[in-house]
Amino acid sequence: MLNLNSPDSNSFQDPVSLNVGGEVYTTTLDTLTRCRDSMLGAMFTGQIPLLRDKRGNFFIDRDGKVFRYILNYLRSNSLDLPDDFKEMSLLKREADFFQIRPLLHEIRRYESGPQGVNWRSAVLNTDVDSQVRVLHFNLKRGPENYELRSCAVRVYSANVFCTSCAFIKLLCTRFSYRTRERTASPQSNEEKPNYLRMEWVPRPEDLPQDQYEKNSFRELTVTSQVTSPATSPTSVIPDTRAFMEEMLKVSLSEGFRVDSVFPDPSDILNCRSLRFVRY
Repeated sequence: MLNLNSPDSNSFQDPVSLNVGGEVYTTTLDTLTRCRDSMLGAMFTGQIPLLRDKRGNFFIDRDGKVFRYILNYLRSNSLDLPDDFKEMSLLKREADFFQIRPLLHEIRRYESGPQGVNWRSAVLNTDVDSQVRVLHFNLKRGPENYELRSCAVRVYSANVFCTSCAFIKLLCTRFSYRTRERTASPQSNEEKPNYLRMEWVPRPEDLPQDQYEKNSFRELTVTSQVTSPATSPTSVIPDTRAFMEEMLKVSLSEGFRVDSVFPDPSDILNCRSLRFVRY
């Protein structure tokens, strides 16, 4: 047994050979101590004693096959897994044992991102609605001359639920709210990252701009991903029909398939509810 708590400075020399569960790896001290507050960092800074095998390799009694992904992450700061990787639960357990917190965070991102199982298999539901509101306001005709006017506006709303948080984030980059002063992306609730609600009001011609802004109304636009994001054109969403058309475009391009249409399956763009699935 080799006790790394000893002051023997020769205990740590590059290159370092490790025997992890029967799999031998060769690396550097800099790589092993990349995360100083991790278990590996403690092992190779003399805080935790280690064993050597009969060949002189440092021995760690953990799963050796998935350790390669942990070691590669420490080398490159990138989680690189094969497309058919099926040991995610084991990798998470090993990353948790070694207490490599950035890797655990990266694994969670991977699972909810386009490479993960949670991204491939998902259910998506979109419901739309519209309501008419009548506004009453004073229209200035001249000094101390005001005319009482009324105007009907249609308030559109869309409620989206998806089991893939990554898809909700994608929608937040595709759609934008626009006023005369600024443009902002819709945001999901941090406590409910699978839900996204959007509400918008196209401005009628007979509603003055100042009254439109006074009521905090805003347009909804969509970015067409046909070129680079910086130059992609945007278009205004005038109603729920246009919104459903855009949802169809982005959902189908992301691997979803239409599962159900309500109330009339033969009139998909004018429906009130769309359900998608992705396997």
